[in-house]
Amino acid sequence: MSAEGGRGAAAADSRQRHLDELSASLRAALIERRRAEAAAGHSTAGDLETAVRALVDDRAALLGAADREALVARILRDTVGLGPLEDLMADRAVEEVMVNGADHVYVEREGRIERADVAFADEEELRNAIERILAPLGRRVDELSPMVDARLADGSRVNVVIPPLAVDGPVLSIRRFGLRRPGPPELVELGTLDESQRELLERAVAERRSILVSGGTGSGKTTLLNALSSCIAEGERVVTIEDAAELRLQRRHVVRLESRPAGIEGRGEVSIRDLLRNALRMRPDRIVIGEVRGVEALDLLTALNTGHQGALSTIHANSPSDAMNRLETLALMAGVGLPHAAIAAQVRRGIQLVAHLERMQDGSRRVVEIAEVAGLK
Repeated sequence: MSAEGGRGAAAADSRQRHLDELSASLRAALIERRRAEAAAGHSTAGDLETAVRALVDDRAALLGAADREALVARILRDTVGLGPLEDLMADRAVEEVMVNGADHVYVEREGRIERADVAFADEEELRNAIERILAPLGRRVDELSPMVDARLADGSRVNVVIPPLAVDGPVLSIRRFGLRRPGPPELVELGTLDESQRELLERAVAERRSILVSGGTGSGKTTLLNALSSCIAEGERVVTIEDAAELRLQRRHVVRLESRPAGIEGRGEVSIRDLLRNALRMRPDRIVIGEVRGVEALDLLTALNTGHQGALSTIHANSPSDAMNRLETLALMAGVGLPHAAIAAQVRRGIQLVAHLERMQDGSRRVVEIAEVAGLK
């Protein structure tokens, strides 16, 4: 870099630092002003943007118009938005945002994780952003309840862990889901399925064969599950059951159920198992469970062996055989005293196909195996 280029870069860095410091100072002044107004009994329900503009015009009148506009946007973003994450969330190519403490932010694009060029000023700013995310959801996170898993209004899934469980500061993950999910033909175009796999799975859904989609985290299980559900006949009544409602079925007759964790007082929990038991009373033609991860596995097997055919679900596993073994283990955890042989028999009678996905090194997701349960050991 030339000396002139170095001086230009240094000047740009100095200008950015000045704007960052000015933004933090004006935001603090705005908060103090509104607190004083509230303490004096004056309403603070007025237009926040107008108040911010007035403050910027008063305290930063020497800045150019473009810098003042950028300052207004920055203060609004840090006051009511997601702070440094706002720009990342505006990028539709970002599939997941991962915050590991105030100054380590990562994103996933096209299946690849990379570090983002943004950071929070400090842990307090990160905690404030977390509070702004959770407040509209009626959820809170504190030392008594240091973990939260919730769904945003756009369907994105948010997970928060704070100290003392998170050793290096608050950890925030936001997994995004597009408003439109690809169907089987689009998955063929993306390389997730080949044509023969698409035909096999579409035929299996039409024939009301129960299918388990297995794979690791981020391998595309929910995307494939959503695509397969589009193959269900239009006249059928579908009930979906999820921890966080991620499925977007493009059909009319769908009942969407979502579990609920216990409140701060320890009451009010509604588990996947509770929802599954209730769903059987709702006259479902098909049951779609976002993920089997607990003792609800036994209730699913009971349903599949008592006339509720054609179910779809996902499970974390390393292979189709591991998926079946894990399903057996989860069912045994229900502790009803059934012998392993009886559970294994129910698994092999209830599930007909396992479609296994893997995320490849280039970030793509592919169905690497579709196994007939009858042939698994």
